[in-house]
Amino acid sequence: MKIIATLLFLVSFSVAAEYRVYQYILKNNIKTANDQNNSQIVISSYDPQTFISYHGGSNLVKLDLLRTWICPGHTGHRADYCDSPYKKLNEEILKK
Repeated sequence: MKIIATLLFLVSFSVAAEYRVYQYILKNNIKTANDQNNSQIVISSYDPQTFISYHGGSNLVKLDLLRTWICPGHTGHRADYCDSPYKKLNEEILKK
């Protein structure tokens, strides 16, 4: 009886997932004749080390972290990342 009560107690907790989103400035370390502006802003759920490793290593790309935030849910089924709270804050400031 105690085992069943314990199992019901543990199962009754709702599970909530969350993930961290990173916003980077990504720069190509390899210069070509066509490179005029070789930097871009990128949003990813990869941490800085994983992002650099996945994209060829530090010899190919340079990464500067702009900001990071936490999103509820998960990134399965190619779901979009949640909006940045900084974006919402900027919109509220501009409304005033």
